[in-house]
Amino acid sequence: MSKPRHVGIIMDGNGRWATQRGLPKIMGHRAGAKNVVKITEACARNGVSALTLYAFSSENWNRPRAEVDALMSLLQENLKNNLDKLISNNLRFNVIGRRVELSSALNDEIERAKNATSANTGMVLTLAVNYGGRQEIVDAACAFCRESGKKDASDIVLAEADFEKFLYTKNLPDLDIIIRTSGEMRLSNFLLWQAAYSEFYVTDVLWPDFNIRELEKALDEFSKRARRFGG
Repeated sequence: MSKPRHVGIIMDGNGRWATQRGLPKIMGHRAGAKNVVKITEACARNGVSALTLYAFSSENWNRPRAEVDALMSLLQENLKNNLDKLISNNLRFNVIGRRVELSSALNDEIERAKNATSANTGMVLTLAVNYGGRQEIVDAACAFCRESGKKDASDIVLAEADFEKFLYTKNLPDLDIIIRTSGEMRLSNFLLWQAAYSEFYVTDVLWPDFNIRELEKALDEFSKRARRFGG
């Protein structure tokens, strides 16, 4: 059975999960955070090489301040509390996005987790935090221009492979499948460049309810698809 090397997940539906149960939204986010641990471990067991989770988009700053603060605190808390699991599961931890806008305390926790898992040899777990696909492409173009020293666009001759070296995901394998929970049929600015030939799998299941059985259904569906890459 063909298995994806790199899985991306748009974890959608935490708020709706909480609303359906008459709970505050933060309880939905907490339930979603617990599910991250289960799905991450299941992906590693299924031989996935890289898992990228959309944790906080660059547009999420537009949410109510209280919700944003709660999300950031939850992310920091979970990084601290789950570091031992990252290590024991031989996972390498990574973050993509514009970290300059994150708090110093959260950045410290991110660096702590990255450093503590840097020698691990298993699956790469990447959190997309303050991430946007368009901003990634802009940042990559700016980085290329800085490194090349070219200021005139007419002087730039750039192959795709050269450009990819400046993306946040430069050290990850090609994206094979994007899974989106909660039934929404859009990319929401997630891994736009990398999604060019990625498979899509959309489920109505809300993220906190996306269990190991649902993951295996997605991986099984991927194995049945014929990938032609435009050929």
